[in-house]
Order: sequence, then structure tokens, then C-alpha cells
Amino acid sequence: MSSRPNVRLALLALLCAGAANAAPRTFEVDSAASTAEAHVGKTGLASFAGHEHLVVAKAFSGQVVFDDAAPGASTVALTIDASSLKVSTELEPEGDAVQVEERMRGATVLDIAKFATIGFKSTAVSGKQTGPGKFDLSVTGAFSLHGVSKAFTIPVTLALKGNALTASGSMEVKQTDFGITPTTAAGGMVKVEDTVVLTFAIVAKVKAP
Repeated sequence: MSSRPNVRLALLALLCAGAANAAPRTFEVDSAASTAEAHVGKTGLASFAGHEHLVVAKAFSGQVVFDDAAPGASTVALTIDASSLKVSTELEPEGDAVQVEERMRGATVLDIAKFATIGFKSTAVSGKQTGPGKFDLSVTGAFSLHGVSKAFTIPVTLALKGNALTASGSMEVKQTDFGITPTTAAGGMVKVEDTVVLTFAIVAKVKAP
């Protein structure tokens, strides 16, 4: 009989320890180790004469609050500095990247002088654990671009290792949904596709106390 209080105390200790281990942790995005890219295709009657574009974000920040015991309680917020967007020379004819970049930043496309940031803020997270430290998630939230905010649900693969978190995924965005008219050339015979594919691979680390 005298052992029952000790058993109860042991069970209480285990429950408290489990609750402590399940506490959500805050991770800060490591911009230098992360990547975010936009792939812009081509269309039109003379699309064979045009080329595709790859846009890379060089400066972004954000925070992920993740609870591995309850992924649904997690949140994410990301912000990209629009002035840091660079057109990669990878898909561009020699010398074209700078011109494409200037047009992309200008008033007819992103208008970065007026809309300085691009952002995403989650409103709901769901998913399941698929292995030790590995999760398949669906992250719903508001994506903000060119002064317009739209709801998206993004499939995300997330992995935890020690005090580091990695998350990757992709989404498709229509420029016209955000008040952007796809650029054209050759009298409209060549133009970029309305749909842009955004991909990301985020690295985040536990926020220092």
C-alpha cells in the first residue's frame, strides 16, 4: 500500500517530462543557408524564340514555431525583401539578366518601390509524422505579393535534427491574381506564363535565449 504514492509520483514525473519535451520551439530562419526561387516559363506563338527565367531571393527572414508532438499547433511567418530578388544568369542569354531584372523590379511588374516585401503567414497547419524527426505537413496561410493577399495551402516536408529544422515545398502562383500583367515581347508573340512556380528549402535554427 505504501508504494502507491511513489508510483503516482513517478507517473506524474513522467507526464511532466513528456509535457516539457513536447513544448513548441521557436526557430529563426537562416537566410544564408536557405533558398527560395521562382521559375517563370514562356508562352505565345513565338515562344520558341523566348526563354525562361529563374528568380532567386537573396534576403529573407522569418520564424517557425514547431511542436513535434502537436504539429497542428505550429506556425510560420516568412518575409522576402523584394529588392533582393535576382534574375539568375543560368537561363538567360549573355547580358540579358540585368535587363530582365530591371523590368521585373519596375512599376509594370513587381513595383518594388511601392511593394517592398513579399510574405507568407500561416493560419493553419496539419499533417503527420512519417519517421524519426520527419513530417509531412499541409500549411495553409496568406501569401502577400504586390499589395494583394491570397490564401494558399502548401504541402511541406519537414525534418528536425537537434536544434535545426529544414522544410521544403513548392506552390504555383498566378501573376494576374495579384494584379500583375505577364510581360510580353515581339508584339505579344512571346510572353511569360501567368503561372509562376515557387520553390523553397528553408533552414531554421532554435532561437537563442
